Amino acid sequence: MNQPWSRTLSDSDSRRWSLLGRRPVGAAALLGAATLATWVVTVDRMRGMDAGPGTDLGALGWFLGVWVTMMAAMMLPSVAPMALLFARVSGERRRRGTSFVPTWVFLCGYLAAWTGYGLVAYGLFRLVSAANLHALDWQAHGPLIAGGAIAAAGIYQLTPLKRVCLRHCRSPLHFVLGGWREGRRGALRMGLEHGGYCVGCCWGLMLILFALGVMSIVWMLLVAGLIFAEKVLPFGHRLTPFFALAFVAAGIWVAAAPGSVPGLKQPGSGPSMQMTSVAGNGA
Repeated sequence: MNQPWSRTLSDSDSRRWSLLGRRPVGAAALLGAATLATWVVTVDRMRGMDAGPGTDLGALGWFLGVWVTMMAAMMLPSVAPMALLFARVSGERRRRGTSFVPTWVFLCGYLAAWTGYGLVAYGLFRLVSAANLHALDWQAHGPLIAGGAIAAAGIYQLTPLKRVCLRHCRSPLHFVLGGWREGRRGALRMGLEHGGYCVGCCWGLMLILFALGVMSIVWMLLVAGLIFAEKVLPFGHRLTPFFALAFVAAGIWVAAAPGSVPGLKQPGSGPSMQMTSVAGNGA
């Protein structure tokens, strides 16, 4: 991190926002519309599906469709600074006679990175399910495991890798200054790279979502809000240690007294959606 421009990026939030203040109106409108549309679809598809921690993820094809829609709904607001910067630079390059690449190519690469995360999570879920470990049942040690996962996400907030990934997510100008790639393939690769940093920054927050109930609209909204605050707000980088403390405390709370946690649906406490049958019916 000793590049001449790294210090400039770490102190350039005001410069970044002044540049994005002149962002293309069309790209901003499309991002807003896409975010709204994906939230509408997500709420419609997931209403009543929250079965709490350990919610069945359904068939692979069904899960992927839901997961990509979820990621678009949750992550488009926080990736907006980079997407709008990409749109502005790409538009300037077109006016100068170079090849134009639409912003959606970049966003496809970004969502592909999160799709990879979802596939890994799905694979781990299926491996654990196949092992049939009764110790993982909610009535056995489920609260301890869920609470431990939340606390682990809190500890990760304080690691050097988290700081590096968050700095890249908050300072997208590094792509313009040293990482711009030509053509659609280059834009796709830029999206993958930025998505990789985003996964490195936020995988712990998504772990919290899985621990509390991946199909819960309430937890989705909360996690999406935390991600947006940390990555986009001018003082977001200062929130990280507070989030770490809050996550560790929440993990202890879930492990010790899950029944008292607001919004946490305990498995088996009420009617739940059989997602495998829903997926099989093409819902």
